Amino acid sequence: MAKVDLIDNSWVDLVFEGKNQAYGAYQLRKETGTRNVKALVWVLIGIAIIFLAVFLNVQIQNAIKQNQSIDTDVELSKLAQKKETKVERKEQVNVEVEKKVVEKVKSSVKFTAPEIKKDDEVKPEDEIKSQDDLAKTNTAIGTFDVKGNDEDEGVVLKANEQAIDEKPKEEETKVFDVVEQMPDFPGGQGALLKWINDNIRYPSIAEENNIQGRVICQFVVERDGSITDVQVMKSVDPSLDKEAIRVLKKMPRWNPGMQNGSPVRVKFTLPVTFRLQ
Repeated sequence: MAKVDLIDNSWVDLVFEGKNQAYGAYQLRKETGTRNVKALVWVLIGIAIIFLAVFLNVQIQNAIKQNQSIDTDVELSKLAQKKETKVERKEQVNVEVEKKVVEKVKSSVKFTAPEIKKDDEVKPEDEIKSQDDLAKTNTAIGTFDVKGNDEDEGVVLKANEQAIDEKPKEEETKVFDVVEQMPDFPGGQGALLKWINDNIRYPSIAEENNIQGRVICQFVVERDGSITDVQVMKSVDPSLDKEAIRVLKKMPRWNPGMQNGSPVRVKFTLPVTFRLQ
Protein backbone atom coordinates (compact mmCIF):
# COMPACT_ATOMS: atom_id res chain seq x y z
CA MET A 1 0.00 0.00 0.00
CA ALA A 2 1.44 3.37 -0.99
CA LYS A 3 1.96 6.09 1.59
CA VAL A 4 -0.39 9.07 1.48
CA ASP A 5 1.25 12.46 1.48
CA LEU A 6 -1.13 15.21 2.64
CA ILE A 7 1.15 17.98 1.39
CA ASP A 8 2.10 16.63 -2.05
CA ASN A 9 -0.58 17.57 -4.63
CA SER A 10 0.85 15.68 -7.61
CA TRP A 11 -2.09 13.33 -7.54
CA VAL A 12 -4.33 16.21 -8.54
CA ASP A 13 -2.58 16.59 -11.90
CA LEU A 14 -3.01 12.88 -12.57
CA VAL A 15 -6.70 13.01 -11.80
CA PHE A 16 -7.36 16.12 -13.94
CA GLU A 17 -5.05 15.11 -16.85
CA GLY A 18 -6.81 15.74 -20.12
CA LYS A 19 -9.69 17.49 -18.35
CA ASN A 20 -10.72 21.11 -17.99
CA GLN A 21 -8.35 22.39 -15.29
CA ALA A 22 -9.96 25.82 -15.35
CA TYR A 23 -12.87 24.28 -13.47
CA GLY A 24 -13.10 25.27 -9.79
CA ALA A 25 -12.68 21.70 -8.55
CA TYR A 26 -9.10 21.61 -9.79
CA GLN A 27 -8.10 24.71 -7.81
CA LEU A 28 -9.95 23.43 -4.73
CA ARG A 29 -8.08 20.10 -4.82
CA LYS A 30 -4.77 21.88 -5.54
CA GLU A 31 -5.02 23.91 -2.26
CA THR A 32 -5.98 20.92 -0.08
CA GLY A 33 -2.40 20.41 1.19
CA THR A 34 -2.08 24.04 2.31
CA ARG A 35 -5.36 23.90 4.16
CA ASN A 36 -4.33 20.68 5.93
CA VAL A 37 -1.07 22.26 7.12
CA LYS A 38 -2.87 25.35 8.44
CA ALA A 39 -5.45 23.23 10.27
CA LEU A 40 -2.71 21.13 11.87
CA VAL A 41 -0.87 24.28 13.02
CA TRP A 42 -4.04 25.76 14.60
CA VAL A 43 -4.77 22.49 16.41
CA LEU A 44 -1.26 22.46 17.88
CA ILE A 45 -1.60 26.10 18.97
CA GLY A 46 -4.96 25.35 20.68
CA ILE A 47 -3.46 22.37 22.53
CA ALA A 48 -0.53 24.52 23.67
CA ILE A 49 -2.89 27.22 25.00
CA ILE A 50 -4.93 24.64 26.96
CA PHE A 51 -1.80 23.15 28.54
CA LEU A 52 -0.53 26.64 29.43
CA ALA A 53 -3.85 27.56 31.10
CA VAL A 54 -3.88 24.36 33.14
CA PHE A 55 -0.28 24.94 34.22
CA LEU A 56 -0.97 28.53 35.33
CA ASN A 57 -4.09 27.43 37.25
CA VAL A 58 -2.09 24.81 39.14
CA GLN A 59 0.59 27.34 40.00
CA ILE A 60 -2.00 29.86 41.28
CA GLN A 61 -3.72 27.23 43.46
CA ASN A 62 -0.39 26.19 44.96
CA ALA A 63 0.47 29.82 45.73
CA ILE A 64 -2.92 30.36 47.46
CA LYS A 65 -2.50 27.22 49.58
CA GLN A 66 0.99 28.31 50.55
CA ASN A 67 -0.25 31.75 51.67
CA GLN A 68 -3.06 30.15 53.68
CA SER A 69 -0.62 27.87 55.45
CA ILE A 70 1.59 30.87 56.27
CA ASP A 71 -1.41 32.78 57.72
CA THR A 72 -2.38 29.72 59.78
CA ASP A 73 1.14 29.45 61.18
CA VAL A 74 1.07 33.15 62.13
CA GLU A 75 -2.29 32.80 63.91
CA LEU A 76 -1.09 29.71 65.80
CA SER A 77 2.02 31.57 66.89
CA LYS A 78 -0.12 34.48 68.14
CA LEU A 79 -2.31 32.08 70.12
CA ALA A 80 0.78 30.52 71.65
CA GLN A 81 2.02 33.96 72.70
CA LYS A 82 -1.35 34.77 74.30
CA LYS A 83 -1.29 31.53 76.30
CA GLU A 84 2.20 32.32 77.57
CA THR A 85 1.10 35.74 78.83
CA LYS A 86 1.28 35.91 82.59
CA VAL A 87 -1.94 36.62 84.43
CA GLU A 88 -1.44 39.19 87.13
CA ARG A 89 -3.34 38.52 90.29
CA LYS A 90 -5.47 41.39 91.42
CA GLU A 91 -5.31 42.42 95.00
CA GLN A 92 -8.41 41.74 97.01
CA VAL A 93 -10.35 44.88 97.72
CA ASN A 94 -11.83 45.13 101.16
CA VAL A 95 -15.33 46.54 101.02
CA GLU A 96 -16.41 48.31 104.13
CA VAL A 97 -20.04 47.78 105.03
CA GLU A 98 -21.72 50.98 105.95
CA LYS A 99 -23.44 50.76 109.30
CA LYS A 100 -27.00 51.92 109.37
CA VAL A 101 -27.83 54.55 111.93
CA VAL A 102 -31.03 53.83 113.78
CA GLU A 103 -32.98 56.98 114.41
CA LYS A 104 -34.64 57.55 117.72
CA VAL A 105 -38.35 57.02 117.41
CA LYS A 106 -41.04 58.18 119.71
CA SER A 107 -43.81 55.65 120.34
CA SER A 108 -47.41 56.39 119.46
CA VAL A 109 -50.81 55.73 120.95
CA LYS A 110 -52.79 53.02 119.17
CA PHE A 111 -55.80 54.29 117.29
CA THR A 112 -58.84 52.35 118.43
CA ALA A 113 -61.61 52.02 115.89
CA PRO A 114 -65.09 52.63 117.36
CA GLU A 115 -66.84 49.37 118.21
CA ILE A 116 -70.00 48.83 120.22
CA LYS A 117 -69.41 46.47 123.21
CA LYS A 118 -70.72 45.98 126.68
CA ASP A 119 -69.01 47.90 129.43
CA ASP A 120 -67.61 44.78 131.11
CA GLU A 121 -66.07 43.60 127.80
CA VAL A 122 -64.09 46.77 127.14
CA LYS A 123 -60.42 46.58 128.14
CA PRO A 124 -58.84 49.66 129.74
CA GLU A 125 -56.23 50.00 126.96
CA ASP A 126 -58.99 49.92 124.30
CA GLU A 127 -60.99 52.76 125.82
CA ILE A 128 -61.09 55.99 123.84
CA LYS A 129 -58.82 58.55 125.42
CA SER A 130 -60.27 61.84 126.53
CA GLN A 131 -58.82 65.17 125.46
CA ASP A 132 -57.29 65.65 128.91
CA ASP A 133 -55.55 62.29 128.75
CA LEU A 134 -54.23 63.04 125.28
CA ALA A 135 -52.89 66.41 126.39
CA LYS A 136 -50.99 64.82 129.33
CA THR A 137 -49.32 62.07 127.25
CA ASN A 138 -45.98 62.62 125.49
CA THR A 139 -46.68 60.13 122.71
CA ALA A 140 -47.96 60.75 119.21
CA ILE A 141 -51.31 59.67 117.86
CA GLY A 142 -51.60 57.82 114.54
CA THR A 143 -53.69 55.34 112.58
CA PHE A 144 -51.23 52.52 113.45
CA ASP A 145 -48.80 51.69 116.26
CA VAL A 146 -45.16 52.81 116.18
CA LYS A 147 -43.02 51.28 118.92
CA GLY A 148 -40.31 53.69 120.02
CA ASN A 149 -36.88 53.24 121.55
CA ASP A 150 -36.57 56.52 123.40
CA GLU A 151 -39.54 57.70 125.43
CA ASP A 152 -37.79 60.68 127.01
CA GLU A 153 -35.79 62.21 124.18
CA GLY A 154 -37.57 60.80 121.16
CA VAL A 155 -38.18 63.63 118.71
CA VAL A 156 -38.73 61.71 115.47
CA LEU A 157 -41.91 59.89 114.59
CA LYS A 158 -40.89 57.53 111.83
CA ALA A 159 -42.98 54.72 110.37
CA ASN A 160 -42.24 52.36 107.52
CA GLU A 161 -45.89 52.30 106.60
CA GLN A 162 -47.35 55.29 104.81
CA ALA A 163 -50.91 56.45 105.19
CA ILE A 164 -52.96 55.85 102.07
CA ASP A 165 -53.93 59.06 100.35
CA GLU A 166 -57.58 58.82 99.45
CA LYS A 167 -57.24 61.52 96.83
CA PRO A 168 -55.83 60.09 93.57
CA LYS A 169 -52.80 61.74 92.07
CA GLU A 170 -53.34 64.26 89.31
CA GLU A 171 -51.23 62.24 86.83
CA GLU A 172 -53.45 59.17 87.36
CA THR A 173 -56.66 61.05 86.47
CA LYS A 174 -55.38 63.49 83.85
CA VAL A 175 -56.14 62.60 80.23
CA PHE A 176 -53.31 63.53 77.84
CA ASP A 177 -53.78 64.44 74.19
CA VAL A 178 -50.13 63.87 73.20
CA VAL A 179 -47.48 61.93 75.12
CA GLU A 180 -43.92 60.79 74.54
CA GLN A 181 -45.06 57.31 73.48
CA MET A 182 -48.57 57.16 72.09
CA PRO A 183 -50.73 54.08 72.80
CA ASP A 184 -50.96 51.46 70.08
CA PHE A 185 -52.89 48.31 69.28
CA PRO A 186 -51.00 45.03 69.85
CA GLY A 187 -49.50 44.13 66.49
CA GLY A 188 -49.68 47.62 64.99
CA GLN A 189 -52.02 49.45 62.62
CA GLY A 190 -52.48 46.46 60.32
CA ALA A 191 -53.58 44.21 63.17
CA LEU A 192 -56.05 46.90 64.34
CA LEU A 193 -57.70 47.21 60.90
CA LYS A 194 -57.92 43.42 60.56
CA TRP A 195 -59.50 43.09 64.02
CA ILE A 196 -62.13 45.74 63.21
CA ASN A 197 -62.95 44.13 59.84
CA ASP A 198 -63.31 40.70 61.48
CA ASN A 199 -65.60 41.91 64.27
CA ILE A 200 -67.72 44.62 62.65
CA ARG A 201 -71.30 43.84 61.58
CA TYR A 202 -72.88 46.01 58.95
CA PRO A 203 -76.31 47.12 60.24
CA SER A 204 -79.05 45.64 58.09
CA ILE A 205 -81.10 48.85 58.08
CA ALA A 206 -78.11 50.82 56.79
CA GLU A 207 -77.38 48.15 54.19
CA GLU A 208 -80.96 48.20 52.92
CA ASN A 209 -80.91 52.01 52.60
CA ASN A 210 -77.42 51.96 51.00
CA ILE A 211 -75.95 54.09 53.82
CA GLN A 212 -72.17 54.14 54.09
CA GLY A 213 -69.48 56.50 55.34
CA ARG A 214 -66.82 57.09 57.97
CA VAL A 215 -67.70 57.40 61.66
CA ILE A 216 -64.99 59.28 63.57
CA CYS A 217 -64.81 58.10 67.19
CA GLN A 218 -62.78 59.14 70.19
CA PHE A 219 -61.92 57.10 73.29
CA VAL A 220 -59.50 57.00 76.20
CA VAL A 221 -56.76 54.38 76.52
CA GLU A 222 -56.40 53.81 80.26
CA ARG A 223 -53.17 53.20 82.14
CA ASP A 224 -53.81 49.43 81.99
CA GLY A 225 -54.59 49.52 78.23
CA SER A 226 -58.37 49.19 78.57
CA ILE A 227 -60.73 51.32 76.44
CA THR A 228 -63.19 53.72 78.11
CA ASP A 229 -65.29 56.77 77.32
CA VAL A 230 -66.02 55.89 73.67
CA GLN A 231 -67.73 58.82 71.90
CA VAL A 232 -68.74 59.66 68.32
CA MET A 233 -67.12 62.89 67.11
CA LYS A 234 -68.52 62.79 63.55
CA SER A 235 -71.75 60.92 62.93
CA VAL A 236 -72.98 59.30 59.69
CA ASP A 237 -76.10 57.40 60.74
CA PRO A 238 -77.39 56.28 64.18
CA SER A 239 -77.13 52.62 63.21
CA LEU A 240 -73.54 53.01 62.01
CA ASP A 241 -72.63 55.11 65.07
CA LYS A 242 -74.00 52.45 67.41
CA GLU A 243 -72.09 49.65 65.66
CA ALA A 244 -68.83 51.64 65.73
CA ILE A 245 -69.16 52.23 69.48
CA ARG A 246 -69.93 48.55 70.07
CA VAL A 247 -66.85 47.38 68.17
CA LEU A 248 -64.48 49.86 69.86
CA LYS A 249 -65.71 48.94 73.34
CA LYS A 250 -65.07 45.28 72.50
CA MET A 251 -61.40 45.87 71.54
CA PRO A 252 -58.70 44.03 73.53
CA ARG A 253 -56.30 45.93 75.77
CA TRP A 254 -53.91 48.30 74.00
CA ASN A 255 -50.31 49.08 74.84
CA PRO A 256 -50.80 52.16 77.07
CA GLY A 257 -49.23 55.54 76.40
CA MET A 258 -46.05 56.42 78.29
CA GLN A 259 -45.03 59.76 79.78
CA ASN A 260 -41.79 60.13 81.77
CA GLY A 261 -41.49 56.35 81.90
CA SER A 262 -44.93 55.79 83.45
CA PRO A 263 -48.25 54.72 81.85
CA VAL A 264 -50.84 57.52 81.57
CA ARG A 265 -54.36 58.00 80.24
CA VAL A 266 -54.35 59.15 76.61
CA LYS A 267 -57.16 60.35 74.34
CA PHE A 268 -57.19 58.62 70.95
CA THR A 269 -59.18 59.34 67.77
CA LEU A 270 -59.99 56.50 65.36
CA PRO A 271 -62.18 56.54 62.19
CA VAL A 272 -64.36 53.48 61.50
CA THR A 273 -65.24 53.16 57.78
CA PHE A 274 -68.44 51.48 56.60
CA ARG A 275 -68.40 50.63 52.91
CA LEU A 276 -70.80 48.44 50.94
CA GLN A 277 -69.28 46.00 48.47
